[in-house]
Amino acid sequence: MTALRLCAVIPTCNHTSALDAILTRLDAAGLPVIVIDDGSTAGNGELVQAICARHPNSELQRHSFNGGKGFSVMCGLARAAERGFSHAVQVDADGQHDLDALGRLIAAAERNPDAIVTGAPLYDDSAPAARRFGRKLTTFWVRVNTLSFRLPDAMCGFRIYPVEATLALVRKSVRSLRMDFDIEVLVKAHWARIAVAPVPVKVIYPEGNLSNFQMVADNVRLAKMQTRLFFGMLWRIPSLVFSKPPRIVGIEPTRWSVMRERGAGWGLHLLAAVYRLLGRSVCLAVMAPVILYFFLTGREQREASRDFLDRLWRAGHLKRKPTAWTSFRHFLAFGGSALDKFAAWTGGIRRSKLRGDGVAALDDLVAKKQGAFIITAHFGNADVVRAIGVLGNAVPLNVLVHIENAEMFNKLIAQFSPQAPVRAIAVTKVGPDTAILLSDAIARGEWVVMVGDRVPVSEGGRIVEVPFFGEPAAFPQGPYVLASILKAPVYLLFCARDRSGFEVHFTKFADGISLPRRDREGAIRAYAEQYARALEGEVAPRPLQWFNFYPFWHRISSAGGLQKLTP
Repeated sequence: MTALRLCAVIPTCNHTSALDAILTRLDAAGLPVIVIDDGSTAGNGELVQAICARHPNSELQRHSFNGGKGFSVMCGLARAAERGFSHAVQVDADGQHDLDALGRLIAAAERNPDAIVTGAPLYDDSAPAARRFGRKLTTFWVRVNTLSFRLPDAMCGFRIYPVEATLALVRKSVRSLRMDFDIEVLVKAHWARIAVAPVPVKVIYPEGNLSNFQMVADNVRLAKMQTRLFFGMLWRIPSLVFSKPPRIVGIEPTRWSVMRERGAGWGLHLLAAVYRLLGRSVCLAVMAPVILYFFLTGREQREASRDFLDRLWRAGHLKRKPTAWTSFRHFLAFGGSALDKFAAWTGGIRRSKLRGDGVAALDDLVAKKQGAFIITAHFGNADVVRAIGVLGNAVPLNVLVHIENAEMFNKLIAQFSPQAPVRAIAVTKVGPDTAILLSDAIARGEWVVMVGDRVPVSEGGRIVEVPFFGEPAAFPQGPYVLASILKAPVYLLFCARDRSGFEVHFTKFADGISLPRRDREGAIRAYAEQYARALEGEVAPRPLQWFNFYPFWHRISSAGGLQKLTP
């Protein structure tokens, strides 16, 4: 890691309630602080001065006028350069950001000293609806103006700047001086090939929180700035689409769980309307330009697709060497899978579309009214089978998914298929309470469903490396550990689309998972190898139906960065 000469810069204008606590936390972190009082009123200005006086590591600069948040940050960065600091932590003075994330931001900056490290906000229920909408709208335009999904919420004021590089960028091209500064500096950094490294940060809106955002004036400024950026983006399209972005090391977007589903609730509603009115073929045609946009701008997902397809070609499962068109067809297949998922949960796919020996095996399990643990994969569309089974037989399902996907999935099911006895359960961290809940569900004859082909979303999640298409790949231990706790029969479920319907494979994996204490790791590895072989058998004849668009044969090393798994 690179040793940084760090300070903090805090812009404030009449924000006093949280300032003392923020300075105390920064003192504990050993950071010198530059506070920029950007024209606070007389009483508040004196209070800011008194607070800073209690913190010997704090330097106060007072402006007799209000130059704006961007102006204050630039002044703070200039002062940081004068004092010889290499990096500056920008911390907003309103107390919204969880300073427990400071260590993660600093670690990311040490691994990526040339990057702007910025908070990727995780909002709680205290965030006003109007703010959420405004942030989503801003994020949409940032994605348009960068042709990228790599930048998080660009209005987050908790970030680390490389001082000299940021000052050079600001002097050259950044025009915004107020609330629009935070956004413009990230977009211009992306254009200039300065890496932007996001780190998740919790954000709250404290009771009685003071906001300096001027609803009319600042929204007008934001609209003007986004318009300027849009026209600036147009002539940069070739370089934005085809040039390789700077590499960032050990940052969460290389993990599947941070590569969020790229779409929005309104998009799903539009998709639903088109499907219901015009059918699947027309809906796919409507989706094609959107998928093309995702394909062109999703470099990380596109490269993961090509890597996977190249491996399948080398293994002899593709007749021709994959091209960009093959990869785009892979994306199109994923779009079709999403459409089939919606159709299934809304009753748009008939049971007669299912065939294969797995259908009878599923019916047999339903008839037994027996609880089961089912392991599936991001292959084909197991949701088609689950939805038809649930809607036709009222078999309650408990689907274990990532926390953000759980929230969206539950909302969609409640709206489009309220009669379905299914719930998504977040498994960012499975604790004893979740295990008890699932054990009770099994005892009631319900099914618990979990994918076996994605690594854990938590940093401490355990993996096992087993062969997959000729090279070691990381698979989660979680399905086998949880199945051993639930003491239920375990099945594998795969469902692949063909021209006329869906082929279902449903087989018993084990009567129960046993993990002996003497060789627990060895037993888990044996189960994972068995699963990987079964998955290979499904994926090999239908490679375009495996939808893991992240570097599957790589993982995050303990030192940060992607590390290839080797035998």
